[in-house]
Amino acid sequence: MKVGISMDKKVPFREKIGYGVGAVGLDLSYGLFYSYLSLYLTNALGISPLFLLILAPIARLWDGINDPMMGTLVDISNSKMGKYRPWILRGAVANAVVLCLLFNNPGIDTKSVWMYVYVAVFYVLWGMTNTLADIPYWSMIPSFATEEKDRNFISTIARTFSGLGQGIVLILTAPIVAFFGRSSADSLSAMTPESLRVGFGKWSIIASVLLVLFAFICVISTKERNVVKGGEKFSFKDAVNVVRQNDQLLVFMLFAMISNAGYYMTSGISSYYFTSVAGDLGLQSKFNMFGAVGSIIGIAVIPVCSKFMNNRSIYKLSLGMAAAGYIGMAIIGYGFDGNVYGLGACYLLTSVGIGSMFVNQTVMLADVVDYGEYKLGKRNQSLTFSMKGFLQKMAYTVQCIIMYLTFSVTKYEGTAPEQTQTAKDAISALMFIVPPVLIIISYIVFSKKYKIYGDFKREVLAAVSEKHNKKEK
Repeated sequence: MKVGISMDKKVPFREKIGYGVGAVGLDLSYGLFYSYLSLYLTNALGISPLFLLILAPIARLWDGINDPMMGTLVDISNSKMGKYRPWILRGAVANAVVLCLLFNNPGIDTKSVWMYVYVAVFYVLWGMTNTLADIPYWSMIPSFATEEKDRNFISTIARTFSGLGQGIVLILTAPIVAFFGRSSADSLSAMTPESLRVGFGKWSIIASVLLVLFAFICVISTKERNVVKGGEKFSFKDAVNVVRQNDQLLVFMLFAMISNAGYYMTSGISSYYFTSVAGDLGLQSKFNMFGAVGSIIGIAVIPVCSKFMNNRSIYKLSLGMAAAGYIGMAIIGYGFDGNVYGLGACYLLTSVGIGSMFVNQTVMLADVVDYGEYKLGKRNQSLTFSMKGFLQKMAYTVQCIIMYLTFSVTKYEGTAPEQTQTAKDAISALMFIVPPVLIIISYIVFSKKYKIYGDFKREVLAAVSEKHNKKEK
């Protein structure tokens, strides 16, 4: 193994911004898939929730093989263009094509078995192509900096642009779909399945073009630094051993997956809540506006609080704010009378916590990379960061299992003009009760099991830095 290190270690601000831009496109695709694909499949195509309940876990089983394999392949990559950037561009192009095909029916009868086959194939392909771009993108962060404050800054920039991409999807999807897909309907709540199909189809094409454009900007405007280049071939057994032996990676994956599932439940079920319970999907844009503002504020939590708090305390604060906001949403939500602004105010507090939580998780994963090298003697940077994408997919799967199982039990019918009261009550429970429960469980696991902080964290960073300095000399 050899270490490729650029002598120019100072990263220009324009390069940091160029890196962040790449996250906008990735999260356009990510947001459409995780926040709106369920609504599109059930309400536009009439796909059975029971089928989706089976499909989601199967797709994640494959991701369990594909993601670490991709992470290891990135780890051993060597090219004139760099280790990470070629994969970012390739993955973005592939993911853009799959996103378009996933949200556009090529003419298959929606009631035929071939529609289910088509959905299954491109559902799995989306996860694979997203991995192609997502793993190398986030794996670049430890190559930018080794100090905690520098990592916080780079992570904050990336998460800022990531939040921007998510905000665009969450705020603009409803009006854009209505604009492109509306026929004779006067509001989103009156849109027909055909209108939803047309609207989502055109919006997915726009998002795909932007995904490729922003990935290209990211690739041409960044320079890889402190890159550890390896030449070992991929071994699934070795990859599994690396993950299994890094106890803090396993702990990180557990508490991050649980908390992320709570957030994904909100973003996934809110479109159903505002359509079936509140009566107008258009209200979701107002609701998500509060979430976008909260996410932006949340990104600033770490830089501000790090002056007098360590990352461990900040992360606890983040989860606490998220839980408090969710509890407020439940109090207001169960007495919902059209007061989306009261609901949104509580969601703003939740989103401040969630935004800070995501930035913290990115920083902690970089620390987990160092811990893995400290404990195992090998860095395994991209392989470790591949677990970030995998845990996000697992969190989404947990959310899907809970949601689709609930839909199946309560006989939810996506194409029906009106849902039963039982289905509405279940949707409300998914919206207001499940998320805070998951956040609180995550808080307990983190507090008891995560140990990379304080003196031990400084010991790990010092040992790794000393090792790299020796190699450089």
